Amino acid sequence: MTIRKGEPWGEPAEVPSEGLQTAPDDRSASRQVELRMEAGLPLVPIGLQGGDIAHTMGGGSPNRFDGTHVRATVDLLRVTADGAAHWALAHVVARRSWWRGEVVMAMNAQFLGGFDVAPRSHPNDGRVDVLHIQPAMTLRTRLQARRRARSGTHLPHPQIDVTSTGEWHATFDPPLRVFVDGARLNAVHELRIEVVPDALIVHA
Repeated sequence: MTIRKGEPWGEPAEVPSEGLQTAPDDRSASRQVELRMEAGLPLVPIGLQGGDIAHTMGGGSPNRFDGTHVRATVDLLRVTADGAAHWALAHVVARRSWWRGEVVMAMNAQFLGGFDVAPRSHPNDGRVDVLHIQPAMTLRTRLQARRRARSGTHLPHPQIDVTSTGEWHATFDPPLRVFVDGARLNAVHELRIEVVPDALIVHA
């Protein structure tokens, strides 16, 4: 069930007796999701040993599953890039460069690498937090925002628009490079992201 503000999320868990399918990072996990979706198979719980969803859940270490860890239900992002379907667990990024032009970060996780990009994002609230860096933002201002993003204090910012939504759509001209959980796609003209609530059980 999709979480509401103030409700507890996740619970301590032991490794299932039948074993647990694991993934080293978000991209490996979302690739497992894609393969099962393509084969028409139901999704199974995944143990995340690292990545940004694991970080958001307070987990993410190779030996995490030797004892008690956290189990929680998370949303998934259905991504359509110029008509091609993909799945994301943590985030989708569209950009030509971090340092100039338009940048879009659609966050299901709170973190993007070492940066607290979306402090208010939650992986099971039925919404994706979309941060849009305006093309006019200068290099100096971007560097300042980047430093502050390590602690999540870059927001609010007058040149970073934030939207929390269940579905998001945009067109880019010229096209932008798109990264789905870090995996690079071709340059994309049209991007649609839909939240699929309560889609996957994750151990981290």
